[in-house]
Amino acid sequence: MGRFHKVMLIAMLGGTTLSASAQAPSVTAQAAQWPTAKSPRLIDAATERKITELMRQMTLEEKIGQMIQADIGAITPEDLRKYPLGSILAGGSSAPLGNPDRSPAAPWIATSRAFNAVALAPRPGHVAIPLMFGVDAVHGNNNVIGATIFPHNSALGAMRDPALIQRIGAATAEETAAAGIDWAFGPTLAVPQDDRWGRAYEGYSEDPAIVASYAGAMITGLQGKPGAWGIQRGRVAASPKHFLGDGGTHDGIDQGDAQIDEATLIGTHAAGYPGAINAGAMTVMASFSSWNGAKMHGNKSLLTDVLKGRMGFDGFIVGDWNGHAQIPGCTATDCPATFNAGLDMAMAPDSWKGLFDSTLAAAKAGTIPATRIDDAVRRILRVKMKLGLFDAARPWEAKSDTIGSPAHRAVAREAVAKSLVLLKNSGVLPLKASANILVAGDAADDIGRQSGGWTLSWQGDGNTNKDFPGATSIFAGIAAAAKAGGGTATLSADGSFTAKPDVAIVVFGEQPYAEMRGDVRTLEFEPGDKQALALLKKLKAEGVPTVSVFLSGRPLWVNPELNQSDAFVAAWFPGSEGAGIADVLIGGKRDFNGKLAFSWPKTAGQFTLNRGMPGYDPLFALGYGLRYATPGAVGVLSEVAGIDASLANTSLFFARGKVPAPFALAVDPAVRRSMVDSATTQEGAMRLAWTGAGTARLSGPPLAMVRELNADLNLQLTYRTQAVPTGPVTLSLGGGKVNIAPIVSAAQGWQVLRVPLKCFRDAGATLDSVTEPFALSATAPFAIDISDLRLATDPANAVCPR
Repeated sequence: MGRFHKVMLIAMLGGTTLSASAQAPSVTAQAAQWPTAKSPRLIDAATERKITELMRQMTLEEKIGQMIQADIGAITPEDLRKYPLGSILAGGSSAPLGNPDRSPAAPWIATSRAFNAVALAPRPGHVAIPLMFGVDAVHGNNNVIGATIFPHNSALGAMRDPALIQRIGAATAEETAAAGIDWAFGPTLAVPQDDRWGRAYEGYSEDPAIVASYAGAMITGLQGKPGAWGIQRGRVAASPKHFLGDGGTHDGIDQGDAQIDEATLIGTHAAGYPGAINAGAMTVMASFSSWNGAKMHGNKSLLTDVLKGRMGFDGFIVGDWNGHAQIPGCTATDCPATFNAGLDMAMAPDSWKGLFDSTLAAAKAGTIPATRIDDAVRRILRVKMKLGLFDAARPWEAKSDTIGSPAHRAVAREAVAKSLVLLKNSGVLPLKASANILVAGDAADDIGRQSGGWTLSWQGDGNTNKDFPGATSIFAGIAAAAKAGGGTATLSADGSFTAKPDVAIVVFGEQPYAEMRGDVRTLEFEPGDKQALALLKKLKAEGVPTVSVFLSGRPLWVNPELNQSDAFVAAWFPGSEGAGIADVLIGGKRDFNGKLAFSWPKTAGQFTLNRGMPGYDPLFALGYGLRYATPGAVGVLSEVAGIDASLANTSLFFARGKVPAPFALAVDPAVRRSMVDSATTQEGAMRLAWTGAGTARLSGPPLAMVRELNADLNLQLTYRTQAVPTGPVTLSLGGGKVNIAPIVSAAQGWQVLRVPLKCFRDAGATLDSVTEPFALSATAPFAIDISDLRLATDPANAVCPR
């Protein structure tokens, strides 16, 4: 599911524009080309009779309500009295009723009960039907404080262990059911072909065979075996996603276009779905993406003819976040075409009321045939009955101790250990448990960093270690292992030390991200901002052997960092159980197991580097992974990136005392600039001092920020007021201006100001081509120190100055 995807125009997405009359490409007539499958035990005569009787009592309004899903941030339980919807969801940053967005299980249970109390309340003319409550429990029940957070899928693919995948699914289901939620939007069965895509880490592998081997196992873990389903058993409905071809996005752009032939669509991107359907998947989520220019939410050929027809799917198809709005001729509040194409339940998080009204009108007018409505409602009620939602008993809601239980954490720790891939080892690993270990790097003691996106918030940012009770950071795991072996582990983020250590473990990598913000233009790690490389060089110059633990959602070009490391471990985003890393690195009792599920690039420009493609020439091939038992050598690697790093930078404007390419800073004569210390770094900030009217401005190549606008990104400024302004201070982006004088006047010490892009848009900014992403103007004496300036997300802490 894609969180916070406000209504996007088709022209904004990858440059693809379709007229309202454009037709979806049709699949070929040869049914044998598509794999066959069949939903087991979803249909039986007794259940169908119950559904028929229930539907006989339902009004048209109640049938339409079953086909609409709203986000809990945009609906109240009382709304259900007038609008009898069939489902609610909590998007990636939506909070339970009356509670903060980071909440333990109890508020989630209360929210579920509050909505169902109204849905099931007897009243004249109302048929009591329970709601389905869905969340993106994509690596554990990651919305809930205290939950077990498993490694992301790109890590799990490296394990090659379907049995462990099934155990992960079962643990996720139990922790989801224990929070009062009965539907997990997963697993993702995308087969990512372009590692620039910000959702690449949601896929198990570039290899469809690996994805296929995991699909059925994860469905069984989440739902239980067919016939043994039920929320009463601690099982939830699964939703393999996103049907179909999202991993084939052109140019690595989220919600993009898979410009491929039908054979590739079948052989690569459909690979996981037969196994998922045969395992009993109750729902399937349609993709935001397109196939050869046609939006999947409107593709009847694939949704109805293939998925429900040739692939024998008897559950229901749910949409993604206002995904129906992207069909030509549709809006978020009006789209008969998506239901006629085969969508059974539209995810209309903030547009549910308008969509209900327009769909009801379309049904009365016959624009949506009654047979199509009855088919959709039957499929939805079928799933609700098979899931046990009509049984009032919810025993798992009393099992709060299952959330983050020792047994589940043990499963996650095992998954961390098995997913690590050893890329390089010049004899330094395994480490002796008795060693004096320096643990360095900005991610070493940060559980939020190691957990990645879709963790307590949509993008996975804004988290601190206190948000993860019961979890273990990578440093804490190393420290415990060292202590048990008679050694020591000292944390020093910047790598400084007084007594020279025996070895340094340096933990660094990507910041957390989700779709859109995670899309990149080059695979170079830290282009133009080589903080981790500087740390590795510093330790090497001091004669300290180094082990790099690299956190990422995908393979990245890290040749310079590999050259400076004596050992290099791809740890992906391992989740809450950081001790799994120490289990392999320290003591030598456990060998490496992981094999690359994605090919590792030799240059930063190898975006679509997948086995079987012409000219396949990776640095490390699919399936690569060293062992202690079978070591291998890595020579000195080329440090020529092969692509202009500045092309990648569309969101970082100032950091650690520098303006990174391709941006440049210019100041008027009345503005003086000088370097000063930041809160953490010597000369890590710039002071801008006004003696009169003037402007300091950043300029660069044209940036299209429409997608960032729809992702609710902010212009984030880390600053300290040095001299209080005596007049207006205007902050602008793309020509949109806001007065921040009251804010900076009241600030003391280092502060962070987050101004939403929509604030600049409302102030007149043109965001389809921004050449000036930052300008600061004052008319009278004023001074400010700036240490960081970038686009970031944190809607809860953003302000729009007036």
